[in-house]
Amino acid sequence: MGLYQNRIVIKIGTSTLTNNIGQNNPDFFNQLAYVLSDIKNLGYEIILVSSGATAIGASKLRMNIPPTDLRLKQAAAAVGQCKIMYLYDKFFSRYDKIIAQILLNSEDIENNEKKENLINTFESLIEMGVIPIVNENDSVSYTEIESKEKLFSDNDMLSAIVSILCKAKKLIILSDINGFYNSDPRLHPNAKLIKSVSTIDDKILSLAGGTGSRRGTGGMKAKLKAAKLATEQGIDTIIANGKNISFLHNIIKGEDIGTIFLGNKV
Repeated sequence: MGLYQNRIVIKIGTSTLTNNIGQNNPDFFNQLAYVLSDIKNLGYEIILVSSGATAIGASKLRMNIPPTDLRLKQAAAAVGQCKIMYLYDKFFSRYDKIIAQILLNSEDIENNEKKENLINTFESLIEMGVIPIVNENDSVSYTEIESKEKLFSDNDMLSAIVSILCKAKKLIILSDINGFYNSDPRLHPNAKLIKSVSTIDDKILSLAGGTGSRRGTGGMKAKLKAAKLATEQGIDTIIANGKNISFLHNIIKGEDIGTIFLGNKV
């Protein structure tokens, strides 16, 4: 079976879900729920990969600085997951949508039996009209927080893996930047946005900078690696700015927003 043409995975990052001091942004959660609900009403199947648990949990626990100790990261993630899902449930319910939480670690992908059960869960939820909301299970999985040999490495890669598992035709990675540039626009004001990429080769990868924002973990290099994995399976991947969430409507219509990495023919 090929890719589902109306199935979309959307990844939202920590820096988009939180404000400059790491607190959750309820207005943005509401806007996100409204736009995704509207897109779903148009006949699309939506899967949301959401970051933000550790940052939001740390804020709720009144940690003055982001935690660096493993046990504190896991504690913050556990608290943050509750807060995030409360917000998603509150606002998606406002638009008559049901959500479900799926927390993953590497074993869920590497073990064939667990992987098959996971795929069946996704399919069952989608068939029932539910919007799955996915995150790494940071509260129990130390490998995804600390290990240098991570399967996911960050939620950008997780979103690519989810796209492949669910056979989505489109992956949209929402960031705090407008797309993929020929140099870092935060450092180089004359950097130019690259609208379309047909092949993610070494030359393209060399244009990526380092890590992401202070509150997020994934930089452009991580997003390119995720895009490369997804496009190799035929999945069109778009990197765009998530701060103006209404742009999702334009992306769905095929308009020229952000950077599109074209899926390979498979």
